[in-house]
Amino acid sequence: MPHRGIATASVSLAVCFLLLSHFDEQFFLVHFYESLIYIAIVLMLFYFEDRWAYMVGILAPAAWLGLTLTWGGVHGMWIQFAAALHPRDPFFALGLLTTLATLLSLTLIGLCAYRWEREFKGLGKGWRTLVVSAAFVGAYYALVVLWVLRWPHLAA
Repeated sequence: MPHRGIATASVSLAVCFLLLSHFDEQFFLVHFYESLIYIAIVLMLFYFEDRWAYMVGILAPAAWLGLTLTWGGVHGMWIQFAAALHPRDPFFALGLLTTLATLLSLTLIGLCAYRWEREFKGLGKGWRTLVVSAAFVGAYYALVVLWVLRWPHLAA
């Protein structure tokens, strides 16, 4: 199976988000929901929908990284990375899992981009796959953002 690396990175990201849902109970449902897209990537690979899996594997982690940087900024990201380096910090588990999710996201983007370039470049399916996948990932993360913004404790 040529997709072992992509499947492993996707499952690892799903596990990271599921663990984040355990350690960050305030955002349990959000992290659980975030893990579902990576399980969908593995299912697409299993059912030989490679071009969709590769494109979603590029766009979904990139969207998550973009949202993370938008929400907390670069400073917030550095705080998470710093917490991952100090085991006595009360936010060590969150920092470690966020850092791991960031590294796995970058890995998944790289692996999917490499496979896309190798298998589908020049076949004329790129733009359609990009637009449909971007619409899917955009709608997916728009639901997450709208869901979080509607929480009453964030409005105060």
